[in-house]
Amino acid sequence: MTFLLSIVVPCYREAANLPRLYEELATLGRQIDGDLDVVLVNDGSPDNTFEVAWALAERDARIHVLSFSRNFGKEAAMLAGLRAARGDVVVIMDADLQHPPSLIPQLFEPIRQEAVGQVIARRDRAGDPWLRTQLSKAYYRVVNSMIDVTLEDGEGDFRALSRPAVDALLAMSERNRFSKGLFAWIGFPSRTITYSNVGRAEGESSWSFRSLVNYGVDGVISFNDRPLRQMTAVGAAAVAVALLYLVALLVDWGRDGVQAPGYITTIAVVTMFGGLQLLSLGLIGEYIGRIYSEVKARPHYVVEHDSRALRGRSE
Repeated sequence: MTFLLSIVVPCYREAANLPRLYEELATLGRQIDGDLDVVLVNDGSPDNTFEVAWALAERDARIHVLSFSRNFGKEAAMLAGLRAARGDVVVIMDADLQHPPSLIPQLFEPIRQEAVGQVIARRDRAGDPWLRTQLSKAYYRVVNSMIDVTLEDGEGDFRALSRPAVDALLAMSERNRFSKGLFAWIGFPSRTITYSNVGRAEGESSWSFRSLVNYGVDGVISFNDRPLRQMTAVGAAAVAVALLYLVALLVDWGRDGVQAPGYITTIAVVTMFGGLQLLSLGLIGEYIGRIYSEVKARPHYVVEHDSRALRGRSE
C-alpha cells in the first residue's frame, strides 16, 4: 500500500506566503517515498488567500482547499483539516513558513517506522524579547500546576500525528478546543525535535496581545476544573481569616472594652471580600459560558467552498 502523507495548513491572511509554501511542499513531494495530500483551510481571510489557494488546487490535484464562510479561528481550521486529511501520517503546520517544511521528513519518518504516535517540533526562543520569554515560562509553570497533563514551552501545533492519534483527536467533539492540551491528553509515545526560531516570510502575525491572553485563559479554563476548586480553597481561607479577626476583636473587647471600629479596617475587609466574590462569579461565568456553548452544539465551522467536493462532482 502506498504511503500517504497529509499536511494540514490553517490559513488566515496568508496570500503572500502560499506560493512559496506550495513550492517547498512540491519539492518535498518529489523527495518522499509516497504520495502527498495538502489540505489548505482558509479561515475566512479578508485578503485573497482563498483565490490564491484555489488557484493552487486547480493547478495541482494534491491540493485540497476548504474555505470557511467567515473567520472561525485557528482551532476550527485545524479541526477541519484533520477531518479532511486522509494520510497515514498527518502533519500540522502554519502557512507563514515559521514552521520550516524542511523539517517535515524528520517529523513523519519515526511515525512511519511505527516507533511513536507523535513527533513534536519544539521551537527555541532565540531572538524572542526577554520579557516575552519570561512571561511564557511563567505561564507554562502556572498552567502545568493546574491541569492534569504537562505542556512544554515551545511546543505548538507543528507536529506529525499517526492515524490512530488523529482518530483519537477527532473522537473529541468539544466546542471549546485547546489543541495543546488535547495533544498531550491523547498520549501515545512521542518524540521531540528542536528547531531554531524562524521569522515570518511575509506579512504580520494575526495574533494580538489580546488574542494571546484569551488563548492563555482558554488553556486554563477549557481543560480542567481545578480553578473552581482553588477558588473554594481561597474562600475557605478568607473565612478562616475572618474568624481569626473576629477572635482578635473579641479579645480586645474583653481586655479594653468597646472601642470605635476602625474605618480603614472595615473598608479593607469589605473591599477584599467583595473582590473575592466578583472574582468567583467571573470564574463561574467562564465555565457556564463554555457549558452554554457545548449545549447549543453548533458546528465548529461552516464550509463555503470545498475543492475536493467540486472536483468530485466534475468528474
